Amino acid sequence: MKPFTDEDVEIYIQSKVERRHYLVSKAVEEVQKIIQQLTAEISYKAVRFQAISNSGIHNENIKDQPALLAKWSAMLRRKRPFHPSIQVLAPSQFLITVPLRGLTGYRECQVRHWRYYTVNGAKLLSSVRDPEELHQWLEVEQFSKSLQQWHEEDVNIEGDLVPAKVLIVFRELVEKSIVSCNLSSKVTVLESFSSVVRVAVETSESQVEVELVPAVEIPTCWPEKARWPRCLKRWPSQEKVQCIKVGITLIPTYSRGICCSGFRPARSECCGVNQCCICVTSKTVLFWTCEKYPRTKDWRCFPEAFLRLVQKLHKCVSQHFLKHYFLKNTNLLKYANTSDLDLVASKLAVFLENPVFCLD
Repeated sequence: MKPFTDEDVEIYIQSKVERRHYLVSKAVEEVQKIIQQLTAEISYKAVRFQAISNSGIHNENIKDQPALLAKWSAMLRRKRPFHPSIQVLAPSQFLITVPLRGLTGYRECQVRHWRYYTVNGAKLLSSVRDPEELHQWLEVEQFSKSLQQWHEEDVNIEGDLVPAKVLIVFRELVEKSIVSCNLSSKVTVLESFSSVVRVAVETSESQVEVELVPAVEIPTCWPEKARWPRCLKRWPSQEKVQCIKVGITLIPTYSRGICCSGFRPARSECCGVNQCCICVTSKTVLFWTCEKYPRTKDWRCFPEAFLRLVQKLHKCVSQHFLKHYFLKNTNLLKYANTSDLDLVASKLAVFLENPVFCLD
């Protein structure tokens, strides 16, 4: 195998990666402007939803917590600006969380009472398979303060906030707001069978598929199931841990099969994966590898470090198993299409046979 030099890598980065970074950054800027206009209109129509400009440190749910705001401001100081609600899954695929208003003072349930709902929000009388693998449905009583609108029948069944119902309301608002904002030429609602509202957004360079997800941002809580960091691990440092454990975001997700709905903890790397090798998968592989190789010198040689990550990814994809970094006994690839996984595994195997090929 012909070894590639640092100069080869530098040339590759300059010719490929920087151009891609420019295009993605431009797309993010344009999409953010359009979705901000759209969600501001939605917020005007329905008080339960906020514009994406109110995500993170600007969320209205935490405006009365000065100590927390000060902590976030200190952590973000001298950091590169970013939008907390936007995640780039691929150059033409974004995930944007839309913050909800009027749900504050979250606490986890101590006792589980299993309930089951269809994707349309109807309550089922019989149980589903493997209920222990699903998370507790979100109850209004889990919040010390809640707007009266969250108790209404369009989103609530006997005290449960049903994700399917919230998504139905949200989708209707998206469709109406596109028209009232005169965005019909830029935004198109796509068909969706998952726990998101999919829209196509036209940018100056290309079309971007955006997944809009209603989310409850909870900056004061860390889920008990996410027992992290693990004992006797050198990575990450305690300083990094404190920066990461600033809270969670609850988003609606669907289990495959009978399609039960539930709000699961998610903040960047804490969400389920329905596609093969998207952003979350790559991050998880990186986290496990960093934990196994915590020393700085293990990452000084870029070719060796990069190949180590690819080998780890190839192993996980080939075995159809990638352990969740935060949640015990959870396989991120459980619901991924096995044919897609096998295809990715074969492509990774070709690359590993001759890694220089992709840099030529």
